[in-house]
Amino acid sequence: MAVKDQYGHDLSGASATAAELYQKALDAYHCYAGEPFPLLQQAVADSPGFVMAHVLMAYMTLVGTDTDTARIGVGAFDVAKDLPATARETGHLAAIGSLLAGEIRAAGRILEDVSIAHPRDVLALQAGQLMDFLLGDSRMLRDRIGRALPAWSADMPNYHAILGMHAFGLEETALYDRAEAAGRLAIHLEPRNNWAQHAVAHVLEMQDRRADGVTWMRQDSGTWSHQSFFAIHNWWHLALFHLGLGEIDEVLALYDGPIYGDRSGMAFDMVDAAALLWRLKLRGVDVGDRWAVLAGNYATQPRGGYAFDDVHAVMAFVGAGRDAEAEAALAAMAAAVEGPGDNAMFTRDVGLPVAQALTAFGRGEYARTCELLRGVRNRAGRFGGSHAQRDLLDLTLIAAAGRAGETSLERALLAERAEAMPLVKASRSLAA
Repeated sequence: MAVKDQYGHDLSGASATAAELYQKALDAYHCYAGEPFPLLQQAVADSPGFVMAHVLMAYMTLVGTDTDTARIGVGAFDVAKDLPATARETGHLAAIGSLLAGEIRAAGRILEDVSIAHPRDVLALQAGQLMDFLLGDSRMLRDRIGRALPAWSADMPNYHAILGMHAFGLEETALYDRAEAAGRLAIHLEPRNNWAQHAVAHVLEMQDRRADGVTWMRQDSGTWSHQSFFAIHNWWHLALFHLGLGEIDEVLALYDGPIYGDRSGMAFDMVDAAALLWRLKLRGVDVGDRWAVLAGNYATQPRGGYAFDDVHAVMAFVGAGRDAEAEAALAAMAAAVEGPGDNAMFTRDVGLPVAQALTAFGRGEYARTCELLRGVRNRAGRFGGSHAQRDLLDLTLIAAAGRAGETSLERALLAERAEAMPLVKASRSLAA
């Protein structure tokens, strides 16, 4: 008789012991905290044919990591793809195969179908939402989770994970009140849920509630950051709140500490570091040798694989004054436009013109920066990330307009920005 998970799904190739180890790893993965990888290694050692243990290992190591870590995911997929599997498990394997081929949209669609058939497959929902994030698909970030909600109730295990994912999707579609409520409830149910913690942080960022953001992130940081493999991004959110309050020393302390003190080579971590330093650059803050250190790390990484990462590499090269490497990155991106997979579109439609704008900014060609960013910012979601991350394009455009002497454009952009934050605008009017 097949071993099943706690939602009734068959777990092909698993012993009861391996299934228990897998569930513990999956519980940790839903929080982006804990030590899931050793648990998966134990599960596979016990049951080498355990399909879903290999699947989870692949998801954990193939996105936002470095080359060496990604090889683990490739190996896990190579083992699992020929194992006996159920239709649900075969769907996961097909999604990973598409992801490895650079077909992120196809992976997301496959996982969408898995979730429609199995709305309590939390891993399918979580991995699928990650595909939506890589695609910048705001609606699917919300609706992928929303359509599964009728299959869930508050007394079910890992309900907090569903709430946290739904909170992020609601935030990315500007349903801020509902997003904040869902995220806070998720944290009430599971204080270590880093995704829910970050979903509420996104709400506070988009509403410009900086002081509230500092309180939210600092009030229980020891809980959400403990053994978290998503902590760097959450510390980045705290740094943005301090930056919005003009507290530069706090920002630099966070950068030198939990954000980039360890000089991570993981792609997601380097993106956060580059984005924070660029925001400081726009404010004219001297960051010392921090750009050089980050650019040196980026110089060891291949380019042309994912436009969102490539753009942040260009930020680092421009910030460090490494013009030759910035130009080489642009050349790699231009080549990627002719390459396979979804990244060709990401790069053509958004990544390459943004990277060109950043290099123009670095050369002091501010009018050229404005021209490039004005042409691309309204479709910037096509190369992934969140609204908060892509806000850097608007911030760069505003700074470039000011430095180019285009005062009417700068004034219009600032008015546009104020209008996009109605809660803050209303509170300021009441205060006046």
